[in-house]
Amino acid sequence: MRYLKLGHSGLDVSALCLGTVTYAPPARSGRSWTLDEAASRELIRAALEQGINFFDSANIYAKGASEEILGRALRDFASRDEVVITSKLYNPMRSGPNSKGLSRKAIMQECDHSLRRLGTDYIDLYEIHRWDNDTPIEETLEALNDLVKAGKVRYLGASSMFAWQFSKALQIQKYERWSRFIAMQNHLNLIYREEEREMLALCQAEGVAVTPWSPLARGRLARPVEAAKSSTRGADDSYTDFLYAATEHADSAVIRAVEQVAQARGVPMAQVALAWIYSRPAVVAAVIGATRPLHLSDALAALDLTLSADEIAALDAPYIPHSIVEHD
Repeated sequence: MRYLKLGHSGLDVSALCLGTVTYAPPARSGRSWTLDEAASRELIRAALEQGINFFDSANIYAKGASEEILGRALRDFASRDEVVITSKLYNPMRSGPNSKGLSRKAIMQECDHSLRRLGTDYIDLYEIHRWDNDTPIEETLEALNDLVKAGKVRYLGASSMFAWQFSKALQIQKYERWSRFIAMQNHLNLIYREEEREMLALCQAEGVAVTPWSPLARGRLARPVEAAKSSTRGADDSYTDFLYAATEHADSAVIRAVEQVAQARGVPMAQVALAWIYSRPAVVAAVIGATRPLHLSDALAALDLTLSADEIAALDAPYIPHSIVEHD
C-alpha cells in the first residue's frame, strides 16, 4: 500500500479508500446486493490487513446502518488513531422540515448523529454530499468551520457539484479564513469523464485531492458488455441504470476497449479501469466497493499497474460527451 497527503494538508491516507455503501443488511438498505454485518466486518478487516486506512461512509447509506457497522468494525479491528473516517451529509434522513440539506441546524444535528453511529468523538473528513441550492453557502461554510473549531471534525471535503460552485466555496473559505475543503469526491470513471472539463483542473490548481466515487462505474467497467447484468447488483440496481442507461450504447465501445487492454496485459478489467483513474490529475485515492476479497486484491494490484500512453489513448478514444448527472 502507498500513502499520500490528502490535498494541501498533512493528512496521510491510503491510495485506496474503502466505500461502505454495500455494508448494511438488505432489510435496512432495501437492496438485495448489500451485505449483512458479519460479511461486512470480514471485508473491513481484510482491508485493514492490506494497509487501507481510509474509509468512506455517509449518513444516508441505509439510513445510518453502514456507519454503525463501520464504527463497530473499526473499534474491534483497528486503533482509532490509525484510521481516517469519512462521512457525508445532505440527503433526507426522515420526512418533514429540516430533514435534509446543509443548513446550520442540519449540519450540527447530522454530525452529532453520525458521531453517535460511528462511535467516535470526531470525524476525520466530513463532506457535503451535494450542493444545497436552498441554503446560503456562507451559512453552510461557517457551520462546517465551527465543527472543525469544536473538534468534532478534523478536515472538510465536498462531493459532486459544478466547478463554479466549488470554486465559489473555496474562495469564500479563503476570504473568511475558514477551514477549507481539502478533498473532492466526484463522479469519475472511463464512461463518465465530464469532470475532466473543469473540476480536475480546479482541484489541481487549488491543492484539493480528488477521491472519485464509482471508479468502476458500479461494476460496468469490471466485466464484458455482455455480462453487465450478470452480478446480483448489476441485475438489481436502479441507480446504475439512472447513471448510465441513457448512454449504454456509447459506453459499450469504452468497455470493449478496457477488455482489449486487459486481455493484452493479462489482467482483470477492473485493474485497467482503476489504473486509468490513477493517471488523472489530482487523483489521490479512488473510493472502491468490495463485496468479495477479490475486489480488494484487484484494487491493490491496480496501484502497481502503469498504463502506457498508447493504452491510455486507446481507452480514451471511444468516449463521447455525456449529460451531467448527480450535481443536484
